[in-house]
Amino acid sequence: MPFLVGLNPLNVIDPRGWATMGGMTNLLGEPPATLLPDDPIARAELELGADPAAVAAAHPSYAAAWAELADRALATGEPVAAYAYARTGYHRSLDQLRRAGWKGHGPVPWEHEPNRGFLRSLNALGLAAAAIGEDDEAVRCAAFLLDSSPAAAAALAD
Repeated sequence: MPFLVGLNPLNVIDPRGWATMGGMTNLLGEPPATLLPDDPIARAELELGADPAAVAAAHPSYAAAWAELADRALATGEPVAAYAYARTGYHRSLDQLRRAGWKGHGPVPWEHEPNRGFLRSLNALGLAAAAIGEDDEAVRCAAFLLDSSPAAAAALAD
């Protein structure tokens, strides 16, 4: 848990779990942004119209392929398949985030293209969870997305 500012009754916990006092946050600041590595071959395959299932099979750590599969399953009314695809992309991304130095919180900018597979998978996981009645997970995913990248939450809200 981040450094806590004092231990008096004026302290509150903000949505990220950080202690604050009178609008001030902890003195250590926010961790640096995490930037995932690119997979130019997998990205090019998707951009050229390859079947995302073939891309996911050939490049299983490429979250954008899993996110595309999840989005397509949601669009065709297959929330269970979407949930499975999105969870795979999400978990493969968590492994990559940790290898990139992420400590479980902090910004994962939408503006960095390789981060979008993770952010799209997280969004699709929340949507699929809501579609199958996993409301608590849907809320957690929405909060995690907003905390990781407000720009992604806005871009994916459409």
